Amino acid sequence: MAEPHHFAHWYPTAAYLYVLCLDTLALAWEYLRRHPDYRLDWLRRHRRAQATHEAAHRWGLRLLEDPALDAREAHPAWLPGHAAVVQLHPDADPPSDAAAFDFWCIPGHKQLLHDGKGLALIARSSGRCLRYALAPGLEDGMAVAYAHRSRGTTHAPDTPAPMARPRPPPAALLELHTLQALDATLAGVSLRDLAEGLFGADAAAGWYSDGGLRSKVRRLARRGDALMRGGYRRLAQLPPLEKGRFEGDAKRP
Repeated sequence: MAEPHHFAHWYPTAAYLYVLCLDTLALAWEYLRRHPDYRLDWLRRHRRAQATHEAAHRWGLRLLEDPALDAREAHPAWLPGHAAVVQLHPDADPPSDAAAFDFWCIPGHKQLLHDGKGLALIARSSGRCLRYALAPGLEDGMAVAYAHRSRGTTHAPDTPAPMARPRPPPAALLELHTLQALDATLAGVSLRDLAEGLFGADAAAGWYSDGGLRSKVRRLARRGDALMRGGYRRLAQLPPLEKGRFEGDAKRP
């Protein structure tokens, strides 16, 4: 008879395979949405609008997003500054062969939303995710200028490289295992059971004699907790949380 944890939400690695194709902004959301205090702020969002606005900014967002939605469905409106967001502006002095903005020619599944300040466009296709900020006044068919932020300057973006690869890179596998470990620890699972879920029953059979496996699982659990409690801000290219009235709350990011 299978052990109960075999049926837990964190146990099947297949449920986390979508993580292998996420960019850094999407990964940041995956860690943030698991934070217990963020989830509480979401539940309390129907209180005074100003308090909700302040709560969102504290987490690095313009608006609170539903933590029940994973990165495939959520549209977190991050505060500005991430270099992955391409800015589209009407070209004030276009050449004769200027590219025109053609919404329907942008490849992938498109999602257009208002992020609390302006229009944002997300286009997802196999293996990659393109993010755009649409300037006011930009219309379909207009000559368009592309720019993205990089260390305080803007320049024409390079063609994004597809993220799909024949074999997942080690960095992507690390994020998958970290999120799986984080969910397990939030559910109160022992490190021994976590090891079985991550690496299989055969690998976990030598748990008490294999110090290397125990150290690896412990590092994954600690890494997930650290990313959830503030490390996600680095993934989203947000500044570290300023010291102040929230500094004393160790459970805040």
